Amino acid sequence: MSEEFEIKNKVAASGLINFDLTDLVPKGIRKGIDLKDFLFMEMILKEKDFREKVTAINTEEYQDTYVYIYNSADAIVPLWAYFLITAKLSGVTKKIVFGNLENLEIILMHDAITSYDFSGMEGKRVLVKGCSDKTIPENAYVELVEKIQPIVKSLMFGEACSNVPILKN
Repeated sequence: MSEEFEIKNKVAASGLINFDLTDLVPKGIRKGIDLKDFLFMEMILKEKDFREKVTAINTEEYQDTYVYIYNSADAIVPLWAYFLITAKLSGVTKKIVFGNLENLEIILMHDAITSYDFSGMEGKRVLVKGCSDKTIPENAYVELVEKIQPIVKSLMFGEACSNVPILKN
C-alpha cells in the first residue's frame, strides 16, 4: 500500500466551536477571612477591638488575591464590620465578596462570562465541554447558555464524540 493516507480532523472540519468554561476561570490565589478571628472570645464584636484588628491586617498578604469574607461563629455581626474589612482591602485585592469560597467562584465566573466577548460564536455551532479537572459552578453553565443562546446556530453539551443537543436556532 503505497497510497498516502491523510488524517482528517472531522470535528475541526465541521466548523464546530469547542468551548471550555475552565478557560474563563480567573487565575489567582483565593483567601478567606473569617470574622470569628476578629471577635472577642469568638462571639462578641467589640467595636474598638474589632477596629484595631482590622487596622492590623497586613494588606500585603492579600495583594492581588481573591478574597471572601465569612463568619463561622454563631454570632450576630453588624454589616458595618464587613464594610471595614472591605475598605481596608479595597484596591489591594482583585475582588472581595461576602460568603464562602463557592460564592466567590460563582461571582468570579459571573464576572468572567459577563465580560467575555462571545461574538466569535455568532451563527456557529458550539459545543460546551462537559468534563473538566476544575470545578465550575453550575450557575456558570446557566449564565453561559443565557448569554450565547441568542447568537449561536446550535448549542451542544458534552464531548465531540458524545454530546447532548441543547438548542438549534
